[in-house]
Amino acid sequence: MRGLALILSGTALGQGGLPTDVFETASGELRITFVGHGSLFFTFQGKVIHVDPVSQYGDYTAMPKADLILITHEHRDHLDEKAIGSISKKETVIVGSSAVAEVFRGAISMANGDGKEFLGLKVEAVPAYNLVHMRSPGVPYHPKGRGNGYVMTFGDKRVYVAGDTENIPQMKALRDIDIAFLPMNLPYTMTPEMVADAARAFRPKILYPYHYGDTDPQRLVELLKDVQEIEVRVRPMR
Repeated sequence: MRGLALILSGTALGQGGLPTDVFETASGELRITFVGHGSLFFTFQGKVIHVDPVSQYGDYTAMPKADLILITHEHRDHLDEKAIGSISKKETVIVGSSAVAEVFRGAISMANGDGKEFLGLKVEAVPAYNLVHMRSPGVPYHPKGRGNGYVMTFGDKRVYVAGDTENIPQMKALRDIDIAFLPMNLPYTMTPEMVADAARAFRPKILYPYHYGDTDPQRLVELLKDVQEIEVRVRPMR
């Protein structure tokens, strides 16, 4: 299926009854479980990687413990100490943007552009910021340098979780992305048109709109219906 072997339907239920998509990689099965909003987790080679766990969007007391937690930025719909505590164990590695490391003790800081390896998993930090949408004149909702998106390499598959951002040049310059999660929550992140513009630039094989709030994800499906190389999948990620 466009370069990725989907071995279970996206309607399959994973741990806790959450929807889960399953992919085959050159190094084993990758499971992606959708929690809600910006919260999701990956299971690969016996390890669990949570991204932006937040109690409002799921019962983290019932979810698998994390080997690695990635936090995109410091806003409370992405950084929740209660959820982190629920899924942490003694060995859990917690990684965040520089802004996260300022407010969450024990988080390993990754600056925009950094690349590191955690538990055998390659992680790259991609800038995440606003160019257009402003809290007030000259004050973006997400200033440059404070937030990350993350590219994770699972075997031969590269997965990009963008965090809160717009269709910035660093995103559009990405290459060889197999699976991408792009935000579409107005006024804080992107319009469907912005997401479509970015997707046309870096061509992920599978695109999940996520963190989309009240924005209709079917608008994105319509905008990209003529791009055969990109499969848009909609999951419950309001």
